[in-house]
Amino acid sequence: MATDTAAPAATGYVQPEVDVPALTAVLDGKYADVRDLVRTNLAKYADILEQAEELSVDDFRERVREVVVEMAATGQTGMGFPEEYGGGGDIGASIAAFETLAYGDLSVLVKVGVQFGLFGGAILQLGSKHHHDAYLADLVSGRVMGCFAMTESGHGSNVQALGTVATYDPEAQEFVITTTREDARKDYIGNAAKHAEVAVVFAQLEVGGTSEGVHAFVVPIRDGDEPCAGVRIEDDGRKMGLNGVDNGRLWFDHVRVPRTALLNRFADVTPEGVYESPIENPNRRFFTMLGTLVQGRVCVGGAGINAAKVALAIAVKYAVRRRQFEATSDVEEELLLDYGLHQRRLLPLVARTYALHFAQQVVASQLHDVFSGIADDEHTRRELESRAAGTKALGTWHATRTIQECREACGGAGYLAVNRFAALKADSDIFTTFEGDNHVLLQLVAKGLLTDYASEFEDLDQLGTVRFVTNLAVETVIEKTSVHKLLERVKDLLPGGDEWDQEAGLLDPDYQLAMLRFREEHMLAGVARRLKRGIDQDMNPGEVFSRVQDHVVAAANAHVERLVLEAFVDQVRNLPEGDNRVALTLLCDLFALATIESDRAWFMEHGRLTVQRSKAISREVTGLCRKVRPIAVDLVDAWAVPPEMLRSPDLLG
Repeated sequence: MATDTAAPAATGYVQPEVDVPALTAVLDGKYADVRDLVRTNLAKYADILEQAEELSVDDFRERVREVVVEMAATGQTGMGFPEEYGGGGDIGASIAAFETLAYGDLSVLVKVGVQFGLFGGAILQLGSKHHHDAYLADLVSGRVMGCFAMTESGHGSNVQALGTVATYDPEAQEFVITTTREDARKDYIGNAAKHAEVAVVFAQLEVGGTSEGVHAFVVPIRDGDEPCAGVRIEDDGRKMGLNGVDNGRLWFDHVRVPRTALLNRFADVTPEGVYESPIENPNRRFFTMLGTLVQGRVCVGGAGINAAKVALAIAVKYAVRRRQFEATSDVEEELLLDYGLHQRRLLPLVARTYALHFAQQVVASQLHDVFSGIADDEHTRRELESRAAGTKALGTWHATRTIQECREACGGAGYLAVNRFAALKADSDIFTTFEGDNHVLLQLVAKGLLTDYASEFEDLDQLGTVRFVTNLAVETVIEKTSVHKLLERVKDLLPGGDEWDQEAGLLDPDYQLAMLRFREEHMLAGVARRLKRGIDQDMNPGEVFSRVQDHVVAAANAHVERLVLEAFVDQVRNLPEGDNRVALTLLCDLFALATIESDRAWFMEHGRLTVQRSKAISREVTGLCRKVRPIAVDLVDAWAVPPEMLRSPDLLG
């Protein structure tokens, strides 16, 4: 059990001395130079933090646009595009650059994401050479601004049900794009209200009276400052945050675009009006198209994690300056971070941020490999989509929770806009919604787990998933996740035989991983059984799924938390012996045990925790917090947030 760090001789514990630059190098990974370029640009444009508070909405939007275009000139924003169009030809580098940009003003981040990630990414991934030649060089440089018009007022997450229609006119060899009803207007579209000249518009394609499903089209929406003929544009107005981004609404009244406006990597229409696609199954075609856009989810997850780093860096540094109440001395008041409660509030969040950072590195590396053709089979793509969805959900929820906790931990000063939390809270809140609502994303994760990313994956809506699991896969799922098999695997790794969960050391990573895997597999098997039971009772499949939806999301969450811990454990095991490894081991243990502690009721209900061991875990978490406390500032310094981005004069001096 953990003991106070004041008595190292009794425990043999020696406080590590963190080598901050070396730890930063570990965190930055292979793209350290890219991240440093972004840090340099953030420092150069640090005044945008004040401008966000001082300028009018219109003026701030213009300033954000200027900064984005100027950053583009440094090569920072185009790293994922082919070199022949002015890019860097490295998708992994583009993700690293975007994540790091989240240290700064988040309107700039989102504007970059819309222009280069969504708009540019759609043309790159869904278009052919014709589209690349026409648009990529200009959009990479910022000479042409664009937007990504997918979401509609009436259909957010359910993209397959979009109401915008593109009808092919073979005589004119044009597509006619129409907003068919009021709730089919494109809404919340970044860049649309003010700056975009071109939109990638997602619409139901109709050819010869037949609907071929959702496809993407390049549609001019502005000529100078005026909307193009048939296009109506409306400003969404002020938002909770991100007011440097000009979100808007779009309507299309029989807008005509040439046949070549269809982004035709996966499907095309001949001049005569014959629909052609190498992917015969329409659902598979749709999910293949959407799958190429998974980079946006990976980027948003990383941005959320990095926004959390800014909040924690401020809160931790404040907590070693600010004194409050006489606790252990009559001479001076106690430092905030010396209070056990304050450690409990902040330090597990530091540990979870490190854990999510390493999990994000894994998914970013997988994305780079898939999109670079290094590993591009269908099963690998499905796993990438699932992992991206899950990491995005956990990373953005973590940002929302962490920023709030850090604001409270900084008291009244944390409420002042100058100290950054106002913008961090307001600007990052939407991360849990865009690029996929987190609850919907976790259902996507669960679907992949229940079907083992089967070839039928794309055909399965909620009802299809229920039928697939109950008719074909329930026994397979239950067998694969059987507690008996898990325990057999665990007993090979841990001491204690059948009593592994009572005998193994709390700080044994194999024990920690076994606990999280047990929870994941037990939940997943439980979902499968409940689905089968409902169908066996002749219930409507939709109602069956609705009744187990909370269980589905919990199972997916458990799966992703296990992946996060695995990523952290692997990172620690790969480090050379030394103080930095000791420091990261403390954080890894803190993340793992705090995760178990936070769900202790479930583990106790399912026989994996005794009352005594549950209490021991809580004592260990408290002890780990005491051990992390002396190196807490070093750990947040290793994130290398530019000092100009911390600002916070009332908190940091």
